Amino acid sequence: MALVLAGTALSAAFSAAAGAPPAYQPAHYDLSALPSYASTQRVTGVLRIYGTPLEDLVGKWANAFRGYHGQVRLNSYLINTSQAFAGLVTGEANIGLMGHRQWRNGRVAFEKEYGYAPLEIRFGSGSYDDPEGTTPGLIFIVNKKNPLAGLTLDQIDGIYGAARTGGWVGTQWTTSVARGPEKDIRSWDQMGLGGEWSGHPIHLYGSDVTLSNWADLIEREAFHGGTKWNPALNEAPRADISTKAKGKTRDQLVLEAVEKDPYAIGFIFQRVINANHGDVRVLPLAAKAGGPFVAPSARTFFDGSYPLHNGAYLYFNRVPGQPLPVREKEFARFVLSREGQQIVAASRLFIPLSAEQVRAELAKLE
Repeated sequence: MALVLAGTALSAAFSAAAGAPPAYQPAHYDLSALPSYASTQRVTGVLRIYGTPLEDLVGKWANAFRGYHGQVRLNSYLINTSQAFAGLVTGEANIGLMGHRQWRNGRVAFEKEYGYAPLEIRFGSGSYDDPEGTTPGLIFIVNKKNPLAGLTLDQIDGIYGAARTGGWVGTQWTTSVARGPEKDIRSWDQMGLGGEWSGHPIHLYGSDVTLSNWADLIEREAFHGGTKWNPALNEAPRADISTKAKGKTRDQLVLEAVEKDPYAIGFIFQRVINANHGDVRVLPLAAKAGGPFVAPSARTFFDGSYPLHNGAYLYFNRVPGQPLPVREKEFARFVLSREGQQIVAASRLFIPLSAEQVRAELAKLE
């Protein structure tokens, strides 16, 4: 049956959810400004959804959606994320469900098959610090002694990136985002720190920059589509799984390296900092020089003001200039409605969208 929450925020009952630390309280999100779902057309037949194994979330959406459209059936094949675009490219799926933004390889395959880009609809933001969450956004940390006030995205590019001849915008390579080595940032005095910091090289840490959602996020938002990384990066591979070294997870090793090294900087997840009582400084980020620095929080992930929050998506095969088929459009409208977003919020996997974000996604359906 459909999941219904009283009022406009998450029920306080979720604060005692299984698996959460006793002191952890899930964030509350005001969804009162989101539109309630009202069907505009009758929906029948079978809707096929392939992709990321989010069975519980999809099941709740399906049950609630069928409360409005009792003659529709949802057929899901939720094995792994790669199935989303495999289903779209082969025509076996109407909707590709992904817990992160599709990487370039899937887009290339789709465009090669159909000659146009898929329709991308974001249905949620990645988690902030919820232990039950997934697709977390990135947090940048420095040693407690480091006086740095914050980072801009261009400074992240300078520290973690390298000179490049161009970058990717979607599936297209462009030289417009090329940059030279003069924009590399390799020592703390280049960040405006003097005294004991002057001349000291920046020791940088991070995780899984070969092919991951987090590498893709940095490359898109900070590197402007570039894929060249600073070779001095101390990379801990596959940081978000349980692989251990010296009895510790890769995430813990990144955290401990920054705790011990006053000249270090790293990127990590807030839930890792919380779980390990990390003794580090979390840096606020600014989208551009002169812009406001925004600290990461559940609120700034929800309103989208924190530059490196993440997302979760639905993908559709819509021919440019033609309307989206009725079943797909009505389902997407439901997911983006207050009722659909309440289900997202209650899952605790993702953060629901704000009213402004919902309006932007709904406009793509027209």
